[in-house]
Amino acid sequence: MNLIIQGLEIQNSDLRELAKLVDANHIERITDQAFRLKSAARREEVAAYCAEAGLDFAFVDPSARLSDFGLVAMDMDSTLLAIESIDEIADMQGVKAQVAEITQRTMRGEIVFAESLRLRTALLEGLDEDALQRVYDERVRLSPGAEKMLQRMKSAGLKTMVISGGFTFFTDRVKTRLDLDYAAANRFEVSNGKLTGKVLGDIIGATGKGEVLKKVREELGLKREQVIAIGDGANDLKMMEEAGVSIAYHAKPVVQAKATYSLNHVGLDGVINLFE
Repeated sequence: MNLIIQGLEIQNSDLRELAKLVDANHIERITDQAFRLKSAARREEVAAYCAEAGLDFAFVDPSARLSDFGLVAMDMDSTLLAIESIDEIADMQGVKAQVAEITQRTMRGEIVFAESLRLRTALLEGLDEDALQRVYDERVRLSPGAEKMLQRMKSAGLKTMVISGGFTFFTDRVKTRLDLDYAAANRFEVSNGKLTGKVLGDIIGATGKGEVLKKVREELGLKREQVIAIGDGANDLKMMEEAGVSIAYHAKPVVQAKATYSLNHVGLDGVINLFE
């Protein structure tokens, strides 16, 4: 196995200590924030050491190549984007605190997603539709490393997809901005230029995310092992189950516990450093 170490500031002393801990025979620089410890033995002590040092780690098969995969599926809010879009919409309505509290409880798995979305959307009743464009123009920010990750994945031949429990107003624009291949999300009901506080059609929640990914995967003729899924909340778990490699990005503990790898310190470009 290879041990990939990533962090915003990596000390040489930590690399040497980790190399000794896992009996690695060589330390290879990937970037200033990523190093590969080659021929490493898996040691449980690595997790505690990296947590103390503020480092991300991953034991990776040295034969794994990014070009082995055919599709990457990403959650949108707090994953591809550095915001929770519905929380920012709520700020326009003066109910951000109430909506954000429900969002956090949902991401921890304390509330079923569909019910959570209905509760949060109901609080937006009467908001001018124009406020959605203001949120996109003024609040939307990509997560660090997002564009670099996508550029590398596209060059390796992967199709790209955003699957969100949020809304198409944002996923459609993000898809265009980043030239993604697929996008799926929920739809606001709008009447006379204002949000009604309702969601149109079936809600894409945890189960829906998994179903959408499986459908696209099968359409592309890919095996589960050829898919990477990236998410941060409990409603991403079904989507991540449909992928061969799942990555918890700055995620809740319930997601990290079930993911193949976790990134808690570096940006999304940390994903591409996991593969040769």
